[in-house]
Amino acid sequence: MDEWLSRARNAIATEDVDRALLELSDADADTLLDLARIAAHVSGERTNAPLLCYLIGRAQGGRPLDELAEAVRRSTS
Repeated sequence: MDEWLSRARNAIATEDVDRALLELSDADADTLLDLARIAAHVSGERTNAPLLCYLIGRAQGGRPLDELAEAVRRSTS
């Protein structure tokens, strides 16, 4: 995670949200960027990219990111 994202993560972390839970692996970053690309290109609206990533984050809970990403990919094919 780059320095800017690390600072943002630290600002978001609270007593209830551990910083470790907000770590973004390279694989997760690649998946989210791919989903953002899909959202922007398939919908034709670039603003859907961050909104989709937000929805993924809200839905994740205990579900693996790859499972959610696959659901999005299936919905766009």
